[in-house]
Amino acid sequence: MLIDADGVRHFDVTPVRAFPVTDPDHWISIMSTAGQEIVCIADLGDLPENTRRTLEAEFADREFVPIIRHIQNVSAWNEPSEWTVDTDRGPTTFVLESDSHVRRLSASRAMIFDAHGTCYAIEDLHRLDARSRRYLERYL
Repeated sequence: MLIDADGVRHFDVTPVRAFPVTDPDHWISIMSTAGQEIVCIADLGDLPENTRRTLEAEFADREFVPIIRHIQNVSAWNEPSEWTVDTDRGPTTFVLESDSHVRRLSASRAMIFDAHGTCYAIEDLHRLDARSRRYLERYL
């Protein structure tokens, strides 16, 4: 629930991070169930600590983003392809439907979205082993 500056209570609100993805502590929208923005928060650091912790806990519950540490195998050079990876949450296999689902966020960061919409992060491309980097060369 959100109580706005006018004292109006908004139930079933959803916090949404705006872009860029690389700046998660800025530009947070609180959206109504109808998809309308109720309020925009420029900086989480400006909020009272209990409110900030509540928002951070909500994001942690909703944003499941395993971090890829090693790419063991990519089944084919055309899509769809099956990827076998090691993440910070253990080994997993997923299907990549399109090469456009691999996105570079910066010189060293990338994100991969699987066929189910799960997002996988690569925090530092330069820290990956040579084999993992070779698998990614085609996509970045």
